[in-house]
Amino acid sequence: MVKTIINKVKSRSDVVLVEMLANKIWKEHYPPIIGKEQVSYMLRKYQTSLAIQQQIEEGANYHILFEQSHPVGYFSFHYEGDAVFLSKIYVAKEVRGQGLGKKALEFILQQARDKSAKVIRLTVNKFNLATIDAYKRLGFTTTDSIVKDIGGGFVMDDYVMEKVV
Repeated sequence: MVKTIINKVKSRSDVVLVEMLANKIWKEHYPPIIGKEQVSYMLRKYQTSLAIQQQIEEGANYHILFEQSHPVGYFSFHYEGDAVFLSKIYVAKEVRGQGLGKKALEFILQQARDKSAKVIRLTVNKFNLATIDAYKRLGFTTTDSIVKDIGGGFVMDDYVMEKVV
């Protein structure tokens, strides 16, 4: 039986590992959805070691997913009043569809309950159809549609989805 381990990012080497996972996972998943140029831009802006460390200092909770001892994904969330904002949840292609995202979400749900949060909120690209379907199966509903300018001539064209805790 494969054992999933979820470790909180605590050290510099953990942050570097998240950056490496981001580069691998984003480049294998997102080019067909947002294009290689936007993937490169977003990795530079949001997923360098420096950017990740800054997000942690500002309250983000980053965690790494391991199967056995092999790092296969990561996720990040932070608290916004009585909500948990699920900022990132990424799983490597070779283990996608094996329930790791669900395990991460169960972990986040428990964290939300521990903090008496009322809702988990996230944004997802409108063209990331498989992920939208997965969130719907996990009990999320679409509550809004947003377009956010992220600089560099790029936008995030997303749905806002929520799940009641």
